[in-house]
Amino acid sequence: MTEALTVENQFKQNTLQAVHQLIEWKRYKEALTEAEQALREEPEDPDVFALIAHIYNLMDNYEKALYWANEALIREPEQTLAWYVRVSVYYETDNEKALNENLQEAMRIDPYEAHYFFLKANLLNKKQKYKESRELLRLALELRPESPLYLATLSYTEALLGNMKESAELDRQAVQYGAEMPYVMLYLGWAAGDRGDYKLKETYMKNAVRLSPDDKQIQSEFLEALQQQHKLLRIFLWPTRLVRRMKRWQIIMAWFIIWILFRPFVLLFILLYVLTHWVTKAIVHVQVFGWRRRGM
Repeated sequence: MTEALTVENQFKQNTLQAVHQLIEWKRYKEALTEAEQALREEPEDPDVFALIAHIYNLMDNYEKALYWANEALIREPEQTLAWYVRVSVYYETDNEKALNENLQEAMRIDPYEAHYFFLKANLLNKKQKYKESRELLRLALELRPESPLYLATLSYTEALLGNMKESAELDRQAVQYGAEMPYVMLYLGWAAGDRGDYKLKETYMKNAVRLSPDDKQIQSEFLEALQQQHKLLRIFLWPTRLVRRMKRWQIIMAWFIIWILFRPFVLLFILLYVLTHWVTKAIVHVQVFGWRRRGM
């Protein structure tokens, strides 16, 4: 009986090892087939349910990823990979309410998962709480000191805080570890843009597109980087760098004063900005896609 269990466990371990290897090679459909085979052998194993959820998440099939993660958690309420998948799905689908609820529980269950600190930091950056975000990213880097994604995100956050020297130093570290990772290039591109280095931003975004050519967000950011290379548009973008470092009450007060004292100039500035934005956008579109006439 013991020998039979040993053989069975060995088979399971070999199968799961093969699944992880296929995932590393990004051969997700084959990995899914192997994982389903393991589930047939162990139909109530929560680890296998969670692994299938993980594969579906990597395939961007969020509905199935969430289903299989929930099935794993029914069988084992503290299955760490299943919680990781749930949090990832809610983050990728912009379900902020569910994300906050699940992130809190996931961090309780697995307090040493660095990626949770990274996700929470991103949420804080969206709310312009840059100092709180920085602290969380530093905690993530304590757990994974050489993570290029966390270094790149911290570089971006430091740039948002106006700490250009620190941002540039983190940029160099991130490139050293993750020059071939598209989202590292994306965050470093954002950081470079906030430092006012639009040429470097274009370089990073170009590399991001090369590494992940089908990613719509990266494509959009690359086109924006090309657009920002036009000097006239950069003149209009300069005030936005200042505004990002101001508190909300400061922005409201400054806008009120400027509007009262310089209303005609504000209207002219807005008009010229809109015109410049669309002209440079059209120029970039022609540069990248060529001149396409409707009906052709």
